[in-house]
Amino acid sequence: MKYPFLLIALLTLSSISLFSAPITWEQWRGPNRDGKIADSEFAWPKNLKGIKKEWRKELSEGYSSPIVATDRVFTVETKNKANEITRAFDRKSGKQIWELSWKGSMKVPFFARKNGSWVRSTPIYSKGTLYVGGIRDVLVAIDGQTGKEKWRVDFVAKEKSTVPTFGFVSSPIISNDHLYVQAGAQIVKIKCSDGSKVWGAMKDDRAMNGSAFSSLVIAEVAGKNQLLAQTREELAGLDLSSGNVMWKYKVKAFRGMNILTPTVIGDTLFTSSYGGGSFLFKVATDQKGMNVSKSWSNKTEGYMSSPISHEGHVYMHGRDKRFHCIEASTGKVTWSSEKKFSEYASLVANKDKALALTADGELLLLQLDPSAFKLIDTNKISDEPTWAHLAVCGNELFIRELKGLTKLNWNP
Repeated sequence: MKYPFLLIALLTLSSISLFSAPITWEQWRGPNRDGKIADSEFAWPKNLKGIKKEWRKELSEGYSSPIVATDRVFTVETKNKANEITRAFDRKSGKQIWELSWKGSMKVPFFARKNGSWVRSTPIYSKGTLYVGGIRDVLVAIDGQTGKEKWRVDFVAKEKSTVPTFGFVSSPIISNDHLYVQAGAQIVKIKCSDGSKVWGAMKDDRAMNGSAFSSLVIAEVAGKNQLLAQTREELAGLDLSSGNVMWKYKVKAFRGMNILTPTVIGDTLFTSSYGGGSFLFKVATDQKGMNVSKSWSNKTEGYMSSPISHEGHVYMHGRDKRFHCIEASTGKVTWSSEKKFSEYASLVANKDKALALTADGELLLLQLDPSAFKLIDTNKISDEPTWAHLAVCGNELFIRELKGLTKLNWNP
């Protein structure tokens, strides 16, 4: 053979590609819960021209984002305004593997009903178990392989709380075999093994304040690994072991619409609320313990889209339907897009680029540049509303449409 070493190299590369583990998306906003892609073998193409549909499955309505494991994809839906259904599909072919359903539906307040009263919380998948938040404040643990229910917690019955005004919205997070979520009009820590409660904190069962929107984050801030929570009224840091509130700060918002997942930037936290503006909070530690102070605020209002941070700047889709770039250290808005997009956009970043899936089915490729709004390319990928968060797994994109699940392949 003329080039034996070339053949060996090609075979080696093929075997590495063949046996490398598939990239997964097993919780709200991806691997690190921050909307950012971890180091990947797949470099994003320069445009969106190569996107192809691999398969699509019809579903009933839902806003819950798809959860992507190594060999299957999980979805949640509300059917006939009566039942909630969790399904598992083969990741490669789209063939349904199993489904599990239970009774569960409700109507959200009239001013939000135009967007539907469908299931909202995004599940989390860990160690073979899928944890699903049902809209009537029910948490169900499901065996990911068989679809059999392992346990469930009905927070309304167990905590004697009211059914949340907007349903179970917060998406669970897991650390050290314990699950944390805003449910039962409080923040709770639960054992993954059996669903038993370890502690509850910051309980507030008032009608408008008891149903939190924001999802929790775990991060080291000011030298302390802690649970970061945004309730309807406050931003807080909790001790993971005890649930003790180490610090908190009241966040202004119209009707308690603190929806965004807090963005961690070093020892600071960024958030933005509907009717309140944008804020940066500094967390510090002194001899008395932990404390928090507001570094700055501005009038740029968030809505439902959690932002991403990149090299000292926050990139956010706002209440005004525009994209904004905010300098994290000062609160200065370096630019706002001239064009308005839809009411919502889910963001996923890979180094200095981001994908944005708008609520009207438009996929955008953005350059993360603090000097100006730079739209690289667009691709209309759905004619249905796409309110669920985009899932990106290497060259595979999973899109939860209002009534369907689509797998796309993004080739160079």
